[in-house]
Amino acid sequence: MKIIALLASALCVYAATAAQSVAPSSSPGAHKHAVKIPPEKAKPIHVPRFDKAPVIDGKLDDEVWKQAAVLKEFIQTRPDDNVAPSRETLAMIGYDDKHLYLAFHCFDEPDKVRATIAKRDEVFGEDNIRVFLDTFNDQRRAYVLGWNALGIQQDGIMTEGAGTDFSVDIVMESKGMLTSDGWTVEVTIPFKSLRYEAGKGKLWGFHVWRNFFRFNDEIDSWMPNSREIASFLSQEGHLTGLEGISTERTMEIIPSLTVSETGKRVPALAPGATGLDPGRFVNDPLKFDPGLTMKFGITPTVTLDFTLNPDFAQVEADETVVTANQRFPIFFQEKRPFFLEGIDIFQTALQAVHTRAIVDPDVAIKLTGKRGRNTFGILLASDNAPGNFTGDERVDPVNTRFVNKNAFIGVLRLKRDIGKASSVGLLATSYNFIEKHNQLLGIDGRFQVNPKTVASFQVLGTTSRRCFFEPAKDEHTPTAAEPCFVNGSTRNYYRQGNGLAYSVVYDYTGRNLGWVYQGSGRTQDYRADVGFTRRLNTNNHGAFVRFNNDPNSKRKVISWRFSTGGSTNFDWQGRMQNWGAEPQLSLQFHRNTNFEMGVGFGYERLFEHEFGAHRTATHTGAFFGAPERSTYQRSLFLGFSSNPTKRYSGYLFWNIGSHDYDFDFGAGERFPRVSPAARLNPDAPLDPGPGTSMNINAGGSYQPTNALSASLDYTKSRLRRNDTGLVAFDENIFSFRSTYQFSRFVFVRGRADYDTLASNVRAQLLFGYTPSPGTAFYVGYNDDISRNGFNPFTGQLEPGFRRNGRTFFIKMSYLFRKSFGG
Repeated sequence: MKIIALLASALCVYAATAAQSVAPSSSPGAHKHAVKIPPEKAKPIHVPRFDKAPVIDGKLDDEVWKQAAVLKEFIQTRPDDNVAPSRETLAMIGYDDKHLYLAFHCFDEPDKVRATIAKRDEVFGEDNIRVFLDTFNDQRRAYVLGWNALGIQQDGIMTEGAGTDFSVDIVMESKGMLTSDGWTVEVTIPFKSLRYEAGKGKLWGFHVWRNFFRFNDEIDSWMPNSREIASFLSQEGHLTGLEGISTERTMEIIPSLTVSETGKRVPALAPGATGLDPGRFVNDPLKFDPGLTMKFGITPTVTLDFTLNPDFAQVEADETVVTANQRFPIFFQEKRPFFLEGIDIFQTALQAVHTRAIVDPDVAIKLTGKRGRNTFGILLASDNAPGNFTGDERVDPVNTRFVNKNAFIGVLRLKRDIGKASSVGLLATSYNFIEKHNQLLGIDGRFQVNPKTVASFQVLGTTSRRCFFEPAKDEHTPTAAEPCFVNGSTRNYYRQGNGLAYSVVYDYTGRNLGWVYQGSGRTQDYRADVGFTRRLNTNNHGAFVRFNNDPNSKRKVISWRFSTGGSTNFDWQGRMQNWGAEPQLSLQFHRNTNFEMGVGFGYERLFEHEFGAHRTATHTGAFFGAPERSTYQRSLFLGFSSNPTKRYSGYLFWNIGSHDYDFDFGAGERFPRVSPAARLNPDAPLDPGPGTSMNINAGGSYQPTNALSASLDYTKSRLRRNDTGLVAFDENIFSFRSTYQFSRFVFVRGRADYDTLASNVRAQLLFGYTPSPGTAFYVGYNDDISRNGFNPFTGQLEPGFRRNGRTFFIKMSYLFRKSFGG
């Protein structure tokens, strides 16, 4: 900890100096398109204290709204640039000691308003109003709270330079309704649902946006927005007068229970028996899985989260993705509520923290918050997944030393704001399991060089004691007592390894011109066991530039954008791995229609030591034939999307590539390896070769009523080798979704995913009641069926349908919320 403290102290001294050296500057041409802020918007808006709480019914007929501060004279900032809006908007704001109150009157023709009984967090695709609350006035991070015309909510957290995370759920109340002259919304937000600084002299940053979807996704903003300034939050208005707010502390307790019964297909024949094994279906005993999650607001700026035996069953499964010919790991987003709380604090460019690495914790605790200019986060967890073996696995001698043992994980994140829009940070992680230990420490920074330019960096160092793959070493036969036996490879060696990773970005964002330089790299022994790493022993550097016009909604082509650039990968030995360039043109038309096209040029080089053994004088390599191969590549792609009406939307993306590599992995029983070497000997070493690829992503949605919606998506990935003329793989994924919303809180949802490569259909039927974040009731049924697939025990083709597994579950949770003090 002394080392961390010294490093943090030195970092802050460096950052203070750096922030001074990159202070914003001005030039004669900087004000060519300067936006003039009206005097009434330039000064902070004083928020009046209400003497009575309004009734939240969407009607705006309470007398107390006459006391509110009224925001008007909105300005269209997209697609046109700070011009008169298509329709008028009024916003009202007030507060009392426990709540912030908002109201909106959005004028429009009621029969043309796009509003449905949507799922929470899915309203920004229709007419909506949203506010940005920068509750620390630091111009770095803000709550994004939005509502459609029926008052259905969408909420998230926006971080400058990192986008918006909509996984956050804020407890608030809202109602909306259509009126004869448009639509109205009323909102109450408990202060205890937010993290904030308030009191005499304190300001909150504040933006209000109204979004018309039918007017080419028009954005009307209360504050003017300059396209000459890269930062959005630096152009926010301000609120003042939020004094006398109750400083009560809040305890939230969410007990949960999941009851499930799972059945699965298991072998019907005894081990060692011969013959066709059709399998048999076995239902496991009924499983009861209770859990408890707690949250305590220590102060309005600091929160402590705790979970015991948490219920991390995902109500909605991960998307089905293409798995054929995948050389590197596939990234899946975190969906579990406990880890989503304050997740933006831990996110950095190199993804050194990805909480899905904590698979099944028994207990976890997290402390996050902000004090003054300092943001911090601490996460500790005990994960039983590495030692969670079942059935025969528990008695296997190889696993005995791991059974029922837990991995212990720790994360520390510190960040300090420097100047108006810059920051520096420190990150440390620790992962410890039997014979697998990983420690990581690093620094990062983001600096606003001037209103158009941002520079950022991150440097990480790791030390690990674990199994490492050694492609150049001779094979050895480990015993059950050796650490690397469980990994199943004869070239895994247990040793210590130290690694380095870095990331640098320099980004210029102008009105009609933008460019970015970015670079990153990871050494061979770099490990981030609490994070996500796609590739090791590589450096990636690239520069990109874009040109665009000023959008104009009066033209047939509202806007165009041309971008081009190139990037290259090379390893730490200086060997080129690949390079690529992809110029492309994007066009925006009316009725929310977009078209894009581009071409690609590239080069790819493969080394056998990245796939397996590296040939030496004493052993052969992973490749059949030459230990290295390369090819030049070309591609063409087209893209189209349109959402012309409330009922219909669709998209299509098509790509064809020349000389893309088949890595010769094969794609299951349906597509065995088709390289020349594998054709002669199915067990031959890998023989990668180029071919012609085609990828398609297409889909459409249909909403016949406000309550019913359906969508169908299609993904195709195919590659035919040049040398043999055979198809290496052809994977097609069909995904159907349909939801019926009985009300904003009650729904029935069905989904089905069919993957032709796996010959597999995964289906789910789900009933849900979700009146507020933390309180929910679900009843669901999941099914896993093969169609004309291959027997999992014998590999033989099985015509027709075969059930692989199914689960019936009931999941319930309830939020108990109690406040103290104040």
